[in-house]
Amino acid sequence: MRKQNKVIITSATTGAMHMPFMSPYLPITPDQIVEDSVGAAEAGASIVHLHARDAETGCPVTDPEVYGQYLPRIKERSDVIINLTTGQPGIRRSKESGELEFKSEWSEVLAERMAAPIEFEPEITSFNMGPMNAANWIMMGRADPSKLQMWEQIFVTATKDLTMQNTWASMEKFAVELGQKRGVVFEYECFDIGHLYALKMLQDLGLVKPPFFIQSVFGFLGGIASDPKHVLHFRQTADDLFGDDYYWSVLAAGKEQIRLTNMAAIMGGNVRVGLEDSLWYGKGQLAKSSAEQVGRIRRILDELGLEVATPDEAREILGTKGKDNVNF
Repeated sequence: MRKQNKVIITSATTGAMHMPFMSPYLPITPDQIVEDSVGAAEAGASIVHLHARDAETGCPVTDPEVYGQYLPRIKERSDVIINLTTGQPGIRRSKESGELEFKSEWSEVLAERMAAPIEFEPEITSFNMGPMNAANWIMMGRADPSKLQMWEQIFVTATKDLTMQNTWASMEKFAVELGQKRGVVFEYECFDIGHLYALKMLQDLGLVKPPFFIQSVFGFLGGIASDPKHVLHFRQTADDLFGDDYYWSVLAAGKEQIRLTNMAAIMGGNVRVGLEDSLWYGKGQLAKSSAEQVGRIRRILDELGLEVATPDEAREILGTKGKDNVNF
């Protein structure tokens, strides 16, 4: 792992896994996403990782028009690095019927996932390093069906028969269209050890170049569990494959968020928190914003004597193209 003097904190504002019925604090509207992102930056995050939501229902969407309602506003109010997802299912509101449409054809899903990153050309996007069988459907056993919107029931239960696809052809397209043509730096999201080997294969094929910003993802059902032994294994495997040609970051789902990110920081890595990854601040206590989680991990880093990177310092570390070279 490449050594660095300061820790990069990423805040993931709102994702595609958590549903509105799980927390009243989950950012949904453009105003809420802006406030959560700017608040996280003010608390110490140098990167915010963003998804989009339908403002009326809270359903995750990929529509560039929705992203366009908040990207310029975050940029205007903060110097934070903006990182767009490329990973969620292709869903958008039909302009004809007004209904939310689920895309089933892979070519359509891929086009939807790439639409906003291609249009806005951000400094960073996520890059999922392989397929995953997300098991959100298990959450239905913990929910009161009477409190769920119809789309929440459909969205959650659909994961029982759905694989998050990331084929070699699609990964090649991400690498070329976003990295090579648009100068995007990638957050390589690895949900399992094999995903590190997939990244190494893309490197050997000449599709991506180091230094890599590797995000080890723990605790999402269907991926590797939140166990300190796995954190050590991830780090050792990445060292074996990439030597000092990578920067390392860790995120963990739910209650393990702070424990595992703290461990990664002690080992010289970077950290990611935010309401996409965990809805909790402490045991039995919902976080009211991503800024609360950022503030908590920052206080821990301060106590450990670790300095936190500013957005511009993170830009220099990761080699992004800069805030003025995006398309929003």
